[in-house]
Amino acid sequence: MYRLIRPLLFAFDAETAHHLALAALRLPLPRTAAPDPVLGQTLLGLHFASPVGLAAGFDKDGHVAHRMGALGFGFAELGTLTPRPQPGNPRPRLFRLAQDAAIINRMGFNNGGQTAACARLARHRIPAGFVLGINIGANKDAADRIADYEAGVRAMSPYAHYLTVNISSPNTPGLRALQSRAALDELLGRVMAARPAGGPPILLKVAPDLEPADIEDIAELSLAHAIDALIVSNTTISRPPLASRQGGETGGLSGAPLHDLALARLRDFRRLLGSRLPLIGAGGITTADQAYARIRAGASLVQLYSAMIYEGPYLPARINKGLVALLKRDGIQQLSEAVGIDAA
Repeated sequence: MYRLIRPLLFAFDAETAHHLALAALRLPLPRTAAPDPVLGQTLLGLHFASPVGLAAGFDKDGHVAHRMGALGFGFAELGTLTPRPQPGNPRPRLFRLAQDAAIINRMGFNNGGQTAACARLARHRIPAGFVLGINIGANKDAADRIADYEAGVRAMSPYAHYLTVNISSPNTPGLRALQSRAALDELLGRVMAARPAGGPPILLKVAPDLEPADIEDIAELSLAHAIDALIVSNTTISRPPLASRQGGETGGLSGAPLHDLALARLRDFRRLLGSRLPLIGAGGITTADQAYARIRAGASLVQLYSAMIYEGPYLPARINKGLVALLKRDGIQQLSEAVGIDAA
């Protein structure tokens, strides 16, 4: 069905097509079969029926993320949400690179703000067994960006199963500087202190464009501040060889060309952290084989977004089915047993 619909969506510019997809997902959705129990695992004090999650960026304001279990996702992450609404960068700011199965975006944290999202989330009913994460960021013009993250933790904690601190988007000038050692030390200290008693797990999302010293600092500080998990990784500002004419657009590159770089960063963090900190693999995952490779490299969970643009909304259900077959092939009884077995 999606093969028939995709040419119609691609007739629109990328951002208009994205809004059309969000609108369609508000309609009643045919449900896929529940994920096989062999894929289930408990992590961060939460049960994930499937390791496949929807990455932040697809549903910035929390309109449909809670409904994504119908497509086969075990969890979904909405956002990035900032304390105050902001329009983001000027359009055009989202580009399909169809020849490369990739996307370039320079959206700039466009969203309606946390107050509006809270009101919306209070009306939603999250299905039992589905995990909803919220990704938080800082306003572009914030005088104290760390204070924006503190505000996000306080505002969004009542609505999230987990929170993600996003300091790795390349589309807010200076934001990635928060990954430097001194800035990250202050950020993590203040963010963890802002979490209310009994509040949700806090995750940190990092960039793939990190030097070895940066990776070591992030790993050390994440442990020191008791961050609950790392998401590896966000989009890249690097440019591997690309066939599409829009490959030179500025912004973060996601999709298939990110795969190798994101996998390499995941391996780096697993080598430094071992099993002391859960890792979530994101970036360039399109198939069950790629998701399985990320899991065997050390990811307990995986996230995708760009691949759905090219493969359709029921891609997570297909990946679930493929993961079950791969586990059976390898004689592994439960997915959690496969996490990191190639990193040992």
